[in-house]
Amino acid sequence: MKKFRITLLLIAVTILFAAANDAFAQKQAKDESLRKGETRTTLDPNLFPDAQIKKAYQIAKEIPWVLDSIYCYCMCKESPAFKHKSLLSCYVDNHAAM
Repeated sequence: MKKFRITLLLIAVTILFAAANDAFAQKQAKDESLRKGETRTTLDPNLFPDAQIKKAYQIAKEIPWVLDSIYCYCMCKESPAFKHKSLLSCYVDNHAAM
């Protein structure tokens, strides 16, 4: 009887994890509601020889809606020289590579 309960519990846990995984997969859609309005395209990651910088620019290219919804804490938004709208703005030029 104890083995039967353990088996049922394992089946229930497996079903719950499968359902949670499906729900998580469905929430991966783009949420563009928080965007700050950066419309320029990011620089090509292959312009940078450094692997970490290249990876950062590749991520910016893959998920621009996420970076465009994040405030840039390097204060480039307040700078009259940069006039950035969000963190994504740092990736439309070489600012993020500095």
